[in-house]
Amino acid sequence: MEKYTEKVMEHFQNPRNVGEIPDADGVGTVGNPACGDIMKLFIKVKDGKIVDAKFKTFGCGAAIATSSMVTELVIGKTIEEALTISKATVAEALGGLPPQKMHCSNLAADALKVAIDEYKAKSGGKKEEEK
Repeated sequence: MEKYTEKVMEHFQNPRNVGEIPDADGVGTVGNPACGDIMKLFIKVKDGKIVDAKFKTFGCGAAIATSSMVTELVIGKTIEEALTISKATVAEALGGLPPQKMHCSNLAADALKVAIDEYKAKSGGKKEEEK
């Protein structure tokens, strides 16, 4: 049985920002077919800042906790700041994850990047790798 930190359990039991943003500026959907986790992250951007983020995740407790943590980490950040959030950032913010659950934090960080890329495409900006 994996040992989760108190913070992981707290975000799993009381996840923040669950739901959808109907008029989202960017939506990132990622999945890991191997474990069946699917994560959908919505961001709302105003004046270059992420003013709201919500998620819907189908998956294990760690996937839900990392989704919740990512939304908390990005709200109020600029797009550039949000792009610095990595899987390690998410895991550290949760006080660590069991090694076999690290892929869950990858999903949260990946969903964020996909949502930002969609926002940039919609707003006429270039994707990160095209700069």
